[in-house]
Amino acid sequence: MTSSQGRSAAVPASPGRPAPGTPPVPDRNELPDRVWTLPNALSVLRLLGVPLFLWLLLGPEADGWAVVVLMVSGVTDWADGKLARVLGQSSRLGALLDPAADRLYIVATLIAFVLRDVVPLWLVAVLVGRELVLGVALLALRRHGYPPLQVHYLGKAATFILLYAFPLLLLADGGGAWAGVVQPVAWALTIWGSALYVLAGVLYVVQVLGLVRAERAAG
Repeated sequence: MTSSQGRSAAVPASPGRPAPGTPPVPDRNELPDRVWTLPNALSVLRLLGVPLFLWLLLGPEADGWAVVVLMVSGVTDWADGKLARVLGQSSRLGALLDPAADRLYIVATLIAFVLRDVVPLWLVAVLVGRELVLGVALLALRRHGYPPLQVHYLGKAATFILLYAFPLLLLADGGGAWAGVVQPVAWALTIWGSALYVLAGVLYVVQVLGLVRAERAAG
């Protein structure tokens, strides 16, 4: 990558990079500086859905509508990236809004779920702890003059899985005939998605440490 200070943030071959043959992801700093695009509008729509989702869960406890909001978020998460590629509307703003919306939904959902006793506190601690560690990693990058690294494909896959696991957890918590059927699937997706989410975070930290060490060695 190239930061605003002209530094190269290219990461050497490592476990944190996509496997050979995976199409390269463009550097967000090389993307056009666009604002008014359809993918960006979808990302903003997802962000606006976060407070609505929290209110539905913690206010009237309208779980059915909360599931609808979460499912729409999952669809728009896929659609904004797809449309950006198909329409050629990738942008710096979109590259920032998309992961921000993902993380806000995950954190908001976990907070609501722990308040509703849908998930155990330890799971929330692990996933929120991952976000705190990445926050420290981002500060380290900025301190050394590097921009944020690209979102890892494992992180996108984990987010996709979690955004579909969470509605199933709500359905499983609601009781009824569907609860017994949905519960094992919901927890399987939650565990799988959480493991990938943490692994993606570890790979991100490894990349950050590699950049910092390489700079210190060069200095």
